[in-house]
Amino acid sequence: MIRCDRTAAWAALKGHFEAHGRDFDLRVAFARDPGRFSSLSFEAPGVFADLSKNLFDVATLHFLLDLARECGLEAQRDAMYAGKSINTTEDRAVLHTALRAPRGQGPHTDEVHAVLDAMLAWAETVRDTAASGIRHVVNIGIGGSDLGPQMVVPALDAFVHPGLHFHFVSNVDGHDISTVLRRLKPAETLFVVASKTFTTQETMANAQLARSWFEAEGGTDIARHFVATTTNVEAAAAFGITTTFGFWDWVGGRFSLWSAIGLPIALAIGADHFRELLTGAHAMDRHFAEAPLAANVPALLGLLDVWYRNFHGATSRSVAPYHHGLRRLPAYLQQLEMESNGKRVDRDGEALPYATSPVVWGEPGTNSQHAYFQMLHQGTDLIPVEFLLVRRPTFGSAGLNDDLTARLERQQTLLLANGLAQSQALMCGKTAEQALADRPLPASAQADAATLARHRSFPGNRPSTTLLLDRLTPHSLGALIALYEHRVFTSGALWGINSFDQWGVELGKVLCRDLLPRLTAEASPEGLDASTAGLIARLRS
Repeated sequence: MIRCDRTAAWAALKGHFEAHGRDFDLRVAFARDPGRFSSLSFEAPGVFADLSKNLFDVATLHFLLDLARECGLEAQRDAMYAGKSINTTEDRAVLHTALRAPRGQGPHTDEVHAVLDAMLAWAETVRDTAASGIRHVVNIGIGGSDLGPQMVVPALDAFVHPGLHFHFVSNVDGHDISTVLRRLKPAETLFVVASKTFTTQETMANAQLARSWFEAEGGTDIARHFVATTTNVEAAAAFGITTTFGFWDWVGGRFSLWSAIGLPIALAIGADHFRELLTGAHAMDRHFAEAPLAANVPALLGLLDVWYRNFHGATSRSVAPYHHGLRRLPAYLQQLEMESNGKRVDRDGEALPYATSPVVWGEPGTNSQHAYFQMLHQGTDLIPVEFLLVRRPTFGSAGLNDDLTARLERQQTLLLANGLAQSQALMCGKTAEQALADRPLPASAQADAATLARHRSFPGNRPSTTLLLDRLTPHSLGALIALYEHRVFTSGALWGINSFDQWGVELGKVLCRDLLPRLTAEASPEGLDASTAGLIARLRS
């Protein structure tokens, strides 16, 4: 495992960037190469990836592939699949792929499938709403115990049990849980407490508040209305919970939706569809493990991330899913990528001389077009954009009449046209001369035509990737999420970092334990910086 900047391929890539990449123009590239779309578009299970609107060509790709091979990407990938302790700072394996491997085909298969079978069987008893009486499911978790289920359940709305309503509580801010509780009745509510250790501060505060509300509102059977996804069975029992589903230390929080943490997903879409979610992810796992690097979509996306971050200097990437169901995907990807690869030292603890994770952000289209696309088109920063398009909608499952369904399908066409138009506009831009030739729009009478044309011109040559799904189903969503997981692994492997710890999360937790009593009782400000001491005094006044 050689760090990227210590390879011959890195030096060669730098030379290629200076000679060919820095001034690369997409418009010229398409004009010179009519087959560019074909040569730079790739198929993976459930996902078609058009990479042709990126600032690279086949020559750049060869340099990037040389870098991947010299850094030992394939060997690092194989070590992960084999269960080696690639999380070196915690001496742990990284085996979220084992959670979706078919029975008998992955490490720890007996344990994995025993929990999976038990969880799905129990979920089906709750989904029998006539017998269970459950109408509302409240997931209480934070981080990976919240973001995954909270993203997947609305994404698969077409497959969700029509008699169940799902709520997600994560913030320790009481305004989060209070707005949920006021809509509920104890007899109709199931709380899922998601915490591996059953000690997570925010989760346990919300769980205890939920239990107090349940009892105050006349709830009488905590064991029936509370379930835990945790490894700390004793603590759950002390809380009053008798039904628990566990997972293992080789399952990181941001990779855990495939485990018992996915219980809300199973409750929402049922056992068969949950298994389809796993099957789609496993198909992408096999693609990442077996496809040649030159056609390996997660690897190619990870290589592009390195190309933009370390050579073009892009500090962020915008994700624009053109499907309302995927509205929580950008937030999910923020944790997946920024918690994994937001590191400043390599595996040996040496400070890195180059940048790592970009900022990942976004909103669903077309909302995003009316919010921040102005900056993408005419701002001063280079920001690669990722468009996610879904070809066929799932309106047919909404129980609407034929006329409304037809109208919605026409709106789907409008949605897709918007996504395609934005990526085209980012690439092509508009010159001041073209703007001058346009029919004038309403504008200030005090500005001359040439000045207005400069305001209405777009530099273009701004890169984007389009990921296309045929339909948003459990299978295709599972494949898409796994694609992003392996993409993050790829860039982290080249940067030589440990993508599977998160020590940066810990310091604030430690300091919070010290500050909490200072806020709730008279205590000396000794040892505090002047700002923190002053703010505490202000808050206590």
